[in-house]
Amino acid sequence: MTAPASTAPLAPYATLLGFTRYVNRTGPTKATFVGGLRKQRASRSGFNPHGQFVKALKADIAFHTGGTHLDHVLDAVKPRWRPLYQALVPGATAWLRSLGEPRSVDLAQTRDALALLGDLPVKINPHFGIRYADGRAEAVRLHFDETPPSDEAVLATLHLMARHMDAVLPHAEPVLVDVRRGQTHRMPDGAKPEEIERWLAGEAAAFQSLWTTAA
Repeated sequence: MTAPASTAPLAPYATLLGFTRYVNRTGPTKATFVGGLRKQRASRSGFNPHGQFVKALKADIAFHTGGTHLDHVLDAVKPRWRPLYQALVPGATAWLRSLGEPRSVDLAQTRDALALLGDLPVKINPHFGIRYADGRAEAVRLHFDETPPSDEAVLATLHLMARHMDAVLPHAEPVLVDVRRGQTHRMPDGAKPEEIERWLAGEAAAFQSLWTTAA
């Protein structure tokens, strides 16, 4: 006998990527975006075209190969995704070189965390961590979009990662890497965590309201 489908309401939820894309929107586009996230979660749909790319980038860090795996993935990826990878690899290779001598950097294991902004759960999921020979560590989140990350997206991403760094990668600094341009974003000097927290709490409350409205 088939169990009846659950009729419980779908609770509001966001990933770090979804929430930071949400805060970057204004006006009616916020409601449309949250509605799309809700439908995607309800259908459990979604495909990540960047999986092979991230795996190759991590391999280059782990094996100190300076971009060899990124070069190979261009040939290995399905033709459908090759233009995307061709747009990503040059910037990613430039970022790898900016880290210094390949053997001075190692891959570090990160863990996901669950943030609560008010009552809104937000999944904090860096792509990986890196550890330098001098002991410094960074938790890395990658930005793949054609447009650079906005100041709001940078602040939200780095604040939420820093907020849970004890769980993600203790004593590490959060960084957001704009892959296409090979640029690293760090928390700007003078940033005020208390103000950012209040701003994000307000955004989270509005997100929850829009999620419920979209039901």
